[in-house]
Amino acid sequence: MLQINKVGLQTTVQDLGRRGFQKYGVIVSGVMDPYAHRIANVLVGNPETDATMEITLVGPQLTFLEDCLLSLTGGDLSPLLNGYPIKMWRPIFAKKGCKLSFGKPLSGCRTYLAVAGGIAVPDVMDSKSTYLRAGIGGYDGRALQKEDVVQIGELSQCIRDVIGKLAVAATDSSFFQVDWTLMSQAIPTYKSEAIVRVTEGRQAQLFDKKSRNAFYQEAFQISPDSDRMGYRLKGHQLALTEAKELVSEGIAFGSIQVPPDGQPIILMADRQTTGGYPKIGQVATVDLPKVSQLKPGERIRFEKITLEEAQQALLKERQLIAQLTKSISLKFKEGL
Repeated sequence: MLQINKVGLQTTVQDLGRRGFQKYGVIVSGVMDPYAHRIANVLVGNPETDATMEITLVGPQLTFLEDCLLSLTGGDLSPLLNGYPIKMWRPIFAKKGCKLSFGKPLSGCRTYLAVAGGIAVPDVMDSKSTYLRAGIGGYDGRALQKEDVVQIGELSQCIRDVIGKLAVAATDSSFFQVDWTLMSQAIPTYKSEAIVRVTEGRQAQLFDKKSRNAFYQEAFQISPDSDRMGYRLKGHQLALTEAKELVSEGIAFGSIQVPPDGQPIILMADRQTTGGYPKIGQVATVDLPKVSQLKPGERIRFEKITLEEAQQALLKERQLIAQLTKSISLKFKEGL
């Protein structure tokens, strides 16, 4: 179990989303950075689909109420265990009573905390993800609050054995960090100006030539009004060749809509199910984490690629995760 001692800016329970219900008007929701979430789970021997804590910008303070195997991935919010700095993107054993806290954001803005066994909250429509606006999923449909006690799922015998061995290794300390060189190629770099690959949107040709050129040649700034529903951008005002009324249609994570004010909006995890604004582009799935880790005031540039290139990039990422899963699973079976 984990107990929340102090809340952060926004910490919620999330998984890979609530799929299959958009036709009923229920959004997908889920993690903002799927890559960091998947790797966090892999590092503690969980399935990629298990729930994690998504921690935004200002982290909470919490206490582990039992011995625990954990990992932290995504943005670096200066994590500390019992006041000592710990590293990210690796398994960490924490003894019962250890306190996890966070300091200043160093890179990115969202950290994912995975614990062996997964975060145990009830499924709502086949998902543990928190949808804040509707108050469903996660921990009572809301962000975590002070004095909340979060349950952990059942551990496999293999993970129990690993935790037992790490407890012995941590005899002279309250925690033990596993150092794996195999993670070196899997850790992303988060920049304050991200180059994000996009495919052409369904209505891209409705925009005038000057706007289409500016979309790919100029930088846009992340607005403070951005949230889990959408990232509002500030930059060149994009314009249509002529006013046109569109029929609303389904939208995806990463769709880039342009409302009448000409300022693009990248639709994110908590996006609505349909939209009627013209879409100038679609962020490649593999680059969604780059967007999700940008903070207000930071900048984004768009690079046009083909659908085939986007698919190949995603396939390469999936192969990397599969290889890591296989290698880490073997290390767990060998006792690390």
